[in-house]
Amino acid sequence: MKKSKLLLISGIIGTLYLVYLIVYFAGGITSASDGAEVVGAGLATAIVMPHLICVGIAVIFNWLGWAIKARWAALVAGIMYAVSILCMFVYFMFVIVEMILCFVAFAKMKKE
Repeated sequence: MKKSKLLLISGIIGTLYLVYLIVYFAGGITSASDGAEVVGAGLATAIVMPHLICVGIAVIFNWLGWAIKARWAALVAGIMYAVSILCMFVYFMFVIVEMILCFVAFAKMKKE
């Protein structure tokens, strides 16, 4: 059985988005100059943290599903992308494609 191209695409997009999230919110905290900016950046990061964690877990399972051709990992990745949407609905457009690709890849992979 060959590796899923859908999971590969989803993994690449998800990894790029995860790196963007980490760089953006880490940069916001480190570049803050006064107390109010630090508090604001810290609060924003705390609000987004559940979304970031869910995306991180989804990316791990996404790559796991692609690397070992695990159908269950593709399903877990799709579910975690969906949970990340629930955690921060404003950012749904950044993970909806990955979620759909994971679910389609899961459906196309053969049962063992």
